[in-house]
Amino acid sequence: MVKRQREVFDAYEAAGRLKVPIAAWRWAAGTGLVPPADAGEWSWSRAVVEAVDAEAVRAALRGPVGAGWAADRLTEALGTPLPRCRPRVTAAAVGHLVRAGLLVHVGGDTEFPDVHPDQVAALGRRRDLPALLDRHVPLGPDQAAVRLGVRRVDFDVLVARGYISPVGSVDVDFKKQGGLATIALYDAREVALLPVVWPGIAWRAVRTVAAGRRSPLAGLDPVDPAGYRLLLAAVARIARVGRAAVVTWRRRHDDFPAPVGGSDVHPEFDRAAVIAWLLAHGEIEVPTRTPMASLLMTRSAGGTRTFRLDDPVLTLADDVEGEDRLSGWSTDEDADALAALGAGEFGATLRRLTAPGVEAVAVPGEVRLLNRARAGHGGLRVTLAWPARLRGTASSRPAGGVVRHGVPYAAPGGNCLCARQECGGLLPVGWCPEHGDPVNPVMEWHSGGGLRCADLARRATRVSGARVDRGRGGAAQASASAANVSRSATRSA
Repeated sequence: MVKRQREVFDAYEAAGRLKVPIAAWRWAAGTGLVPPADAGEWSWSRAVVEAVDAEAVRAALRGPVGAGWAADRLTEALGTPLPRCRPRVTAAAVGHLVRAGLLVHVGGDTEFPDVHPDQVAALGRRRDLPALLDRHVPLGPDQAAVRLGVRRVDFDVLVARGYISPVGSVDVDFKKQGGLATIALYDAREVALLPVVWPGIAWRAVRTVAAGRRSPLAGLDPVDPAGYRLLLAAVARIARVGRAAVVTWRRRHDDFPAPVGGSDVHPEFDRAAVIAWLLAHGEIEVPTRTPMASLLMTRSAGGTRTFRLDDPVLTLADDVEGEDRLSGWSTDEDADALAALGAGEFGATLRRLTAPGVEAVAVPGEVRLLNRARAGHGGLRVTLAWPARLRGTASSRPAGGVVRHGVPYAAPGGNCLCARQECGGLLPVGWCPEHGDPVNPVMEWHSGGGLRCADLARRATRVSGARVDRGRGGAAQASASAANVSRSATRSA
């Protein structure tokens, strides 16, 4: 009796035919190393299977690795320490990435699949990894609270009031902690968009409320997400533009959502449709990263150390006698190190502070850790402070440090080669014939770009204006007045 040969092979049979692991065949099929299935879904004809190079399929597989290992590597790729408002990647999230086609399932459970380590590493190198996670990985309530940067109790209030609704659920067996439980899942993009689409909520207060305190959201009015409508002014607030801009969008774009109610003067629009349109046209964006400040501090024993503060708030005083403050989210380790640096008699030295929206500043001493408090979703928020009179523009050199100017005893002459500053001060150089190393040209040093510098610059500008009014004949007298103003300002300091 002649045994009939098999003409169609599924993945297991194809791997057995070539004597390669099933994981290797799945990886080869997922990456195009073997031809596409030609005999149905995940089924190959005999001719295709026998034409495959078995050694090439076997050599292409490394690992595989488990979903837990892959989740840890992707979490590390997000940053160390993990950025504020970014939950850890879980093994279940790896399953969602496989179903989204971003990773190839090479074995194991479909919910917690085994994957290829090289593909995990390549995914971790993608600059849009945070956006990919938001787009394809739903979040449980605890993870959603982390992503939003609030306490779990605050997130529960948002759910109860109708500001966000679950998109699915998953059954989790907690065994000794209560057995099987159904956990709601939330769209990560919707969670991240909450501060954008609800600009009227005091999000900073919610994110910084101390543990154990009543939720600032407790007084929110309930809403019906499915029936919630927006007026033109509300659309403008979400997009952070004027109402006229929204009117222009309606006129210029045929795909702008049509009104679903209201009147011709005050039309009402479906909230979900408007937000989808704003996202599609780039008028709003999903926040994927938290703003960050970088601090280069000097150790008392020598050397420097860099610190990171997430979601920084920098408040600069307008008065020389005032105090500058910087607050942000930190780790316990960094907070301890900052406290140790500023514990001395003269405090710490800030060689360079780089924060969004401000010019890099430096402070030569007296920086101290003013406060540290546990708030938000278990985060530690620290506040640094220093005398405003010390703050100045940071040097462009990699080591940082404050740029300082010298206020001269007398106005510089024609042979002076020092750099002139707007405040009337000088930045002496050793080869200047008037202000070289053997000569001390200054009455005081002050930080360039600081409050003292700005005050002297204003005074110099007023004297310069007086010089123009006096005309050519009073030029020498005005120059002498400028020097006198500079001296008096120095002595008053």
